[in-house]
Amino acid sequence: MCAAIIGDDCMGIQSPKTPDMPPMKMTALFAPEMTNGDTENELTLKTRLVCPTDHGYSLLQRQLAERLETGNGEVIYTIGQGADGSSSGLTRDELDASLGTLSQMAMSLESDIVLLRERNVTDGLLGDYLIRKIADEEDFQEVRVAVVGNVDAGKSTLLGVLTHGELDNGRGLARLKLFRHKHEMESGRTSSVGNDILGFDSKGNVVNQPDTHGGGLDWMHICESSSKVITFIDLAGHEKYLKTTVFGMTGHAPDFGMLMIGSNAGIIGMTKEHLGLALALSVPVFVVVTKIDMCPPNVLQDTLKLLQRILKSPGCRKIPILVNTKEDVVTTATNFSSERVCPIFQVSNVTGQNLELLKMFLNLLNTRVDWGISEPAEFQIDETYSVPGVGTVVSGTTLRGVIQINDSLSLGPDGHGNYTQVIIKSIHRKRMPVKVVKGGQTASFALKKQIKRSHVRKGMVMISLSSEQTACWEFEGEILVLHHPTTISCHYQAMVHVGSIRQTASIIHMDKAHLRTGDKATVLFRFIKNPEYLHPDARMVFREGKTKAVGKITKIYPNTSASETKPKYQKGGKGRGTGGPKPPDNGPRGPRSRGRHKGRGRGNRSGEYRRSSEASGGGGGNTTATACPPPTEQQTLTSLDAPRLPQSRQHEEKSKTVNGEDKEMDKT
Repeated sequence: MCAAIIGDDCMGIQSPKTPDMPPMKMTALFAPEMTNGDTENELTLKTRLVCPTDHGYSLLQRQLAERLETGNGEVIYTIGQGADGSSSGLTRDELDASLGTLSQMAMSLESDIVLLRERNVTDGLLGDYLIRKIADEEDFQEVRVAVVGNVDAGKSTLLGVLTHGELDNGRGLARLKLFRHKHEMESGRTSSVGNDILGFDSKGNVVNQPDTHGGGLDWMHICESSSKVITFIDLAGHEKYLKTTVFGMTGHAPDFGMLMIGSNAGIIGMTKEHLGLALALSVPVFVVVTKIDMCPPNVLQDTLKLLQRILKSPGCRKIPILVNTKEDVVTTATNFSSERVCPIFQVSNVTGQNLELLKMFLNLLNTRVDWGISEPAEFQIDETYSVPGVGTVVSGTTLRGVIQINDSLSLGPDGHGNYTQVIIKSIHRKRMPVKVVKGGQTASFALKKQIKRSHVRKGMVMISLSSEQTACWEFEGEILVLHHPTTISCHYQAMVHVGSIRQTASIIHMDKAHLRTGDKATVLFRFIKNPEYLHPDARMVFREGKTKAVGKITKIYPNTSASETKPKYQKGGKGRGTGGPKPPDNGPRGPRSRGRHKGRGRGNRSGEYRRSSEASGGGGGNTTATACPPPTEQQTLTSLDAPRLPQSRQHEEKSKTVNGEDKEMDKT
């Protein structure tokens, strides 16, 4: 095999004919019989690829296959460095021989190999190579990048330039191709969550080719030609659309965040808000500074200094690196998964400066989450559609498992916590019909059963029939209050974001009396409208106006109804009601006590249930850390059926009150 790769002279055994270098010694790597210790050397020595034995070649090939499997079909391979990093550097002939061996292994695994960089070290040369599998049409790798930043930072413009391959004219021409609504084109501001894709083939070349007539992108052609597809989630930068931005960061499960900063404006507005949101959700962030063609050099330097100071602050603890060369791109891309490194790119959408470095970095990005393909299927819904001739269509992200056409899944929970069995009629990925989707991939499903779109909402899930069908009204979480103008106490209500779930929840118990900015606490929440499907350890965002808190779910309380977790409604008076203890003066009134009575516990002639003071937090009585649920359907019907007396009979009933006590009149 050695002769087949590098000719008759094996460079690992025959030393180069140079007077300055001593002859190389025979190592255990080339011994015909090896022990267990020698096998380890065969995989860790820097010369392991120079001239391997048949056994060594099979071991190296198996190791490369495992790295490709764990790396979602791609890996950055360094030639000339031992696995322990203790020694590095090869001669030019050794490097060429190692490259021949690596190329043959990549070819046998149906992969392409591309040189990223060569560098000189003390002992010789090192080479970094990208090995990527040639993906099938339906099995391309997907990486989601959320694009955030203040308004007018150039987010939509940059995406238009990257995905369509045409530079901007300086007046917003590129961003018009991404807008979805007329008012967005008129104002130039994104108000909804937009999506666009950038495809790379197995050799790292961009495959996006816009339509010459309409200027649109043929997503199907891009996906068929790509081994990796970058999905950009274009989010709104204006403060008015913060809830949309938060939903995009939580519901679309981005792998990375791209923070956009206008060099002329600096770090203003929502820039810090979006950076803090990404840090709270543990999303690695890289920064792109735009408009460098129109910014004076001193203003650009001031912006970069302030940005670096913020990234190094105790709240971020990042390592900012200015990317100016391809060497910097490879260095930051290989260390980006640690979440400590933060690359900073300086680009211009008008002149195209440094855009190639940004594309190279995007090409090297790799997903960072193990999506658990072998686990039962789970799909979270973030959008619903009603397509004529097709029916109800749901789109979202596959969180784990594998889903195929004609699979039966459980859709829910609905408002009562129930699930409905549905069958997958067809599947689309990036507007391309496919037969199967795996964990970590976004897709759209057409449902075979006749289910109305109004019965499906954002936040619902489709899970395997073997999975536990849970529906949680209450959950416990550890939160950190990032900002609040005053104090937070029990009964406080705000919007909770967990994945694609977006619903108002009320605080019914805390381990502290009050919470202020910077406080941490364990809080028990209760959803207001619908039960939801939750997981422990899921990240959550708690917001309301300028109030913002982040945290994670620590405990869930599944399959508990409102009546099981809340105190029953209290009924006033000494009539037929059996509603528990006597209410305070301004407490609720009994539904069946007929007539208008004086004194405590007077009846409610309208027969209506009223919430106790615990729910409203009003005066009178001892308040508890519990919010009452809305009345059940049976209670509501009972209250509506309660008879009302005419005015003349009410006067008679009033005269029959003796010593402030009611005399009940039983009617059959």
